[in-house]
Amino acid sequence: MQVEVRVTEDGSSTLYVHALDEHYHSTHGAVQEALHVYLGAALEPALAATTGPVRVLEIGFGTGLNALLTLQRSLTAAQPIAYDTLEKYPLPPTIIRSLGIERYVLNPELLEFHEQLHAAPWNEAVALTPHFTVRKLHAALQDFALPAVSYDVIYFDAFAPEKQPDMWTEAVFEQLYAAAAPGALLTSYCAKGSFRRSLKAAGWLIEKLPGPPGKREMTRARKSAEPIS
Repeated sequence: MQVEVRVTEDGSSTLYVHALDEHYHSTHGAVQEALHVYLGAALEPALAATTGPVRVLEIGFGTGLNALLTLQRSLTAAQPIAYDTLEKYPLPPTIIRSLGIERYVLNPELLEFHEQLHAAPWNEAVALTPHFTVRKLHAALQDFALPAVSYDVIYFDAFAPEKQPDMWTEAVFEQLYAAAAPGALLTSYCAKGSFRRSLKAAGWLIEKLPGPPGKREMTRARKSAEPIS
């Protein structure tokens, strides 16, 4: 893929994919979007709901931004976080270095963790801290056998439906529903009606939430803690 580094409105970096005419993150602010959509709307409620470990599944490792911010949150969390992330097309180290995250990530410890996230071997669980374990999975979601009834949080961060339609099907959301633990939360920047209808058809309970800067709405879905009859 031919990609170009672009700086978003909050000073953080994203990548622009020429072939798709698509950005990896919101141009209104990559970090702001990640904190709002994934950590704020999904991780924080999950951490508040339990004293035990929290298992996160990310669809789309990309630049590693969501993983880095989740690792940062784990440094002050009371419970450990196990983080699985799927990526079919890993970015090469040259692209990762070109992001220039040292411009907006000023904590040297986080910069080191960013390097460790990208250096971690694929398809192995690696404990980067006593409270954060990452397992990067080099696979397409549709071809991967996710563990059943396992995840408390799902970050659904695929490219937009019109750019990557095979990732936004009812079958995909059925697969994620089967992997989700009771009460699990799935969040996405996407607010399209077709997306929400596919989630609902797969069994998810749908909630509209205010979106991050530059976007009116986003979507949060929940797997019922009770069996759906």
